[in-house]
Amino acid sequence: MIFRTQLILLFLGIYTLTAHAANTHGVTRLGYAIQMGAFADVKNAERFTTRLQAKGIEAFYFRKDNGLYAVRFGDFSTKKKAQYTAKKLVAERLINNYFIAPPHDIVFTQPKAPGWQKLQPDEIRSPSHPLQPVVPKEMAEKPITKQPRNTTDMGTIAARTAERFVGIPYRWGGNNVVDGMDCSGFVRAVYNLCGLSIPRTSRDQFKSGDSVAKDDLQDGDLVFFGSSVDNINHVGIYVGGGKFVHAPRQGEEIRVAAINESYFEKRFVGARRYF
Repeated sequence: MIFRTQLILLFLGIYTLTAHAANTHGVTRLGYAIQMGAFADVKNAERFTTRLQAKGIEAFYFRKDNGLYAVRFGDFSTKKKAQYTAKKLVAERLINNYFIAPPHDIVFTQPKAPGWQKLQPDEIRSPSHPLQPVVPKEMAEKPITKQPRNTTDMGTIAARTAERFVGIPYRWGGNNVVDGMDCSGFVRAVYNLCGLSIPRTSRDQFKSGDSVAKDDLQDGDLVFFGSSVDNINHVGIYVGGGKFVHAPRQGEEIRVAAINESYFEKRFVGARRYF
């Protein structure tokens, strides 16, 4: 039993590390993922996620449009590999029914309307344009201001996805998976649902993507805070209007904050764009 579990974790690790490994900066297009669960109570989703994390599996939960919570994990280069691992986990009684989420697809494409929406058959939809992860480059002396993004832009979709998490208790990451993951687990989960895999920690996330000036922030950009660029300890997702969504600390609800709020203004160290 122990050997089987270790073998499964080995497969998860290998496939996660090798999926689209050509990008050496840690920003890659997400492959196939395993999704399961239809939890009405968020605490049940938390418990199941914690159970997977205790086995060394990096998992996260999210709330769907019908109000139920699902758990997702993994990054596999082929559907066959994802199915193989899922079947192994079923045999180990770690999961039961599951769904293989296809790559490059996004879970949410529309802003969340008041109240719960009905679950549509095409809840997971393909983006109108292929995802194009960027690699870091030196910031120009004077950044070029881009036009506002439309509702089909991946940055906008990332921002709207982040807003859907507001009010949900944050219990991902931390020492359960990777030391120093903390709030970065939230932004990583949001980007995962948008079909993109980014580094695990806020420090490594800051090293990836394109530098963005504060006055050029757009929906979906990550905003970083700390005492210096060498000591980053917090990250959130910019959602427009001078605001960002973030997970304050373990156990607290995900919330919206103003980037120019005194506390955050003093600790703002930079922003990065990945789409």
